[in-house]
Amino acid sequence: MKFDLYDFDKTVFPVDSESVFYLFCLVRRPWLIVILPYQLVCLACFFLKIGGDKMKGRFFCFLRFVNTEKMVKKFWEKNEKRIYPFFRPENRDLPAVVCSASPEFLLRPICEKYKVHTLIATRLDPHTGRMTGLNCKDSEKVIRINEAMPGAKFEKVFSDSLKSDAPIFALGEINYHAVRGKLTRIK
Repeated sequence: MKFDLYDFDKTVFPVDSESVFYLFCLVRRPWLIVILPYQLVCLACFFLKIGGDKMKGRFFCFLRFVNTEKMVKKFWEKNEKRIYPFFRPENRDLPAVVCSASPEFLLRPICEKYKVHTLIATRLDPHTGRMTGLNCKDSEKVIRINEAMPGAKFEKVFSDSLKSDAPIFALGEINYHAVRGKLTRIK
């Protein structure tokens, strides 16, 4: 069976969904600012590649203090309209697979609504923020795709990042570079 493969952030959604979700939670729970210094240290370590992917999970410690399911539901109620039209189910010819570095718990509701066949994303506990695997990015995406869908074939691959998503572009027969909702065929 053939599929179309999509990155999520900045490909079908115009921004980094996990960052916008954090700000969404912060606006609704302003007292979360008390853990911001800790989160900034975690982010710095993550981007400096100190402590590995676990630092991303530590940044998400704020989930301990919010009702994650309710926040995610409200987040998509507000932000669903920002998803680019090419990703709507009626505009797709093949079943969709989404592979993203954003947390699975954040993307699952919108992917279900948009009839995504398979979601492959970073595994974070929605109640603690702890990562239960590696960040689903770069070559890890291909590893996770092969684990979840051995032997799957991808007709089209869509991503905003020519560099970090080069490993998934290698899986596609036809590749599209997505920039602000506009698609340019690159292969």
